[in-house]
Amino acid sequence: MHGHGLSVLQASKATGVARSTITYVPRDRGDGPWIDRLAELVAAHPGIGFWKAYRRLRHHGHTVNHKRLHRIYTAMGLSIRRRSRRRLPARAKQRLFAPEAPNTVWSMDFMHDSLWDGRRFRLLNVVDDFNRQALWIEPDVSLPAARVIRVLEQLRSSRGLPRMIRVDNGPELISDRLGQWCKAHGVELIFIEPGKPTQNAYIERFNRTLRGEVLNAYAFKTLREVRERIDFFIFDYNHNRPHDSLGNHTPIQFLQKHESSNLQLQ
Repeated sequence: MHGHGLSVLQASKATGVARSTITYVPRDRGDGPWIDRLAELVAAHPGIGFWKAYRRLRHHGHTVNHKRLHRIYTAMGLSIRRRSRRRLPARAKQRLFAPEAPNTVWSMDFMHDSLWDGRRFRLLNVVDDFNRQALWIEPDVSLPAARVIRVLEQLRSSRGLPRMIRVDNGPELISDRLGQWCKAHGVELIFIEPGKPTQNAYIERFNRTLRGEVLNAYAFKTLREVRERIDFFIFDYNHNRPHDSLGNHTPIQFLQKHESSNLQLQ
């Protein structure tokens, strides 16, 4: 406008735009504090709607006209439905260590695969970190937290329970039901950090072996065939498969060697 040597009135007539539009200066409405309060509410409660936010603010003694707050709420884009992310408690970095005795630390993890006809199934794997022994592999189409507890109950009856169980952050493993069961039985659940599978390296290594020697090696038509092959795999893995990390002993040989050493010390 000034670059062309025109006054505001001349520019207004030339462009057909009202002078008030050209000279308008936005007024500070003092929305800053309400923007901050709404941002805090949304950060703490991702699924909160407008009326819930308004009533929370009023409940805490903040007096604001609901029309004004709705204008701010909309301008912030909060009226758009947001997908809330699953929030996990902060996970402390866990150092992977080799236990010095059996039933000290177990590792649990899930795997996925499919039958010949495309039906999906899952496997719950449980390994003793001390001697890498495969304690249990549970295959089925669904393995909720109640099924995990049932597996642990069966292991408790057959060999007792460990002091700790290392798991990732799967929905079945972070469930309150499993947490309460472990607490009642004196078992500490150790959660690895999200996206850090190396913190659960023992069972990750086991999973790769199971994948290569069973799941990728055979085409299964039924879950019964899966269970039969897994039963064979568990026995062979524990009794016949030497591990470099165990001094080329099998898991059962390593366990027997440990028990024999303890008897000699007594």
